[in-house]
Amino acid sequence: MSMKLMTDNTADLPLSYIEENNIGILTLPCNLDGVIYDENNMLDSKTFFHKMRNGSMPTTSQVNPQEAKSRMEAYVKEGCQEILYLAFSSGLSGTYNSVRIAAEEIMSEYQNVNIQVVDTLCASLGEGLLVYLTVEEMKKGKSMAEIVSFVKDTIPHIIHIFTVDDLNHLHRGGRVSKATAVIGTLANIKPILHVDDQGHLISLTKARGRKKSLTALVDIMEESMGSYKEKNGIFMITHGDCQEDAEFLANAITKRFGIKDCMINPLGATIGAHTGPGLVALFFLGDAR
Repeated sequence: MSMKLMTDNTADLPLSYIEENNIGILTLPCNLDGVIYDENNMLDSKTFFHKMRNGSMPTTSQVNPQEAKSRMEAYVKEGCQEILYLAFSSGLSGTYNSVRIAAEEIMSEYQNVNIQVVDTLCASLGEGLLVYLTVEEMKKGKSMAEIVSFVKDTIPHIIHIFTVDDLNHLHRGGRVSKATAVIGTLANIKPILHVDDQGHLISLTKARGRKKSLTALVDIMEESMGSYKEKNGIFMITHGDCQEDAEFLANAITKRFGIKDCMINPLGATIGAHTGPGLVALFFLGDAR
């Protein structure tokens, strides 16, 4: 069995892509209305955000070391001696540390097993974009060391920018103050945020009105791509049950930059629990975050 690539469900990649590329996934559980949703009890994105719009307040938890060990050990027992795990940002979850602990335990128990756990400092399809680029490198037959080097070199260039339609969910998660949420909602202010070099959510700027906030994402993309403008063969967009807004953004990017390859996929429950419905997030390569 060749090198196994693993990541978290927080990468928000389409199931078809995950299956096609044989990617191992660990799921961060989500508790919604007293029901635990995980890989054995999935909830579709549209139903999830419908429940949030109607007052449900979900909570999430990290992957625990025992679960991570069980999954990776199963691959080892199947004959896999190399596992590369691209983990959800340590700035947003303790999952990276759980997987790292599990990997160390397995390598102490099994000879000639090499498990590399990388803190991607990425989230959602930013993490997904890194997985996508890693898959492309793996197809070239590169070694584990070469791929890990590629991943670490690429992480600082995965740009995450997003806007939300409702500030109250960011307030609930401690990202904005109550006053900002109330005033911003009344004034129709839409914040533009990004994920920084430490993997934290940081406010960039703001726009008044939905369409202006989406156009602002395109403007920031133009400013951020820099020397990577010609290297962006694909960009990715995720959304919290607002497909039309995602398509508006994709069309605006294709029109302005000529990049035609785009992956649009709904936001999963794990990250959606903290951003709420109405999020639109854009991911691409740039000079710096």
